[in-house]
Amino acid sequence: MMPVIVARRLWPPALNEVLRLLGRGGEIGDPSAFSGMESPQLASRLARLPVERVLGREVPVARGAVSRLIGLAGLDRAEAGVGLLIPRCSHVHTFGMRFRLDLVFLDLAGQPLLVVPAVPPRRFAGLCGSAAVLELPRGESFGPPVL
Repeated sequence: MMPVIVARRLWPPALNEVLRLLGRGGEIGDPSAFSGMESPQLASRLARLPVERVLGREVPVARGAVSRLIGLAGLDRAEAGVGLLIPRCSHVHTFGMRFRLDLVFLDLAGQPLLVVPAVPPRRFAGLCGSAAVLELPRGESFGPPVL
């Protein structure tokens, strides 16, 4: 099993496309591009997603390309709710985040392989071999890291 890699990077060019889709038209490296968005719109984007039961809690599931790329970015901690499940995923980014995330990397059976607590904004994190990632607002994790 490969270790988790957490590294600081610049804003990815793909984020410009996401900002364009959201109508904000931001530039690379401009985290303020998410500011000023209406909170109800952001909260409703999670409400429209399908829901699955994972580790005893119901969470929205990011199935489409845009929902997978945006994730919880731009949301306040309270608007993020219980988190977000990203299936068929082994690596995530925290660009555009307003709070730290606890990341739970899951195997094919939905069991935790590794918990990475308090990942700050503007980072990449991944675990080769994981089948899904559960993004949780800081403090909502399922316990200490499993190595």
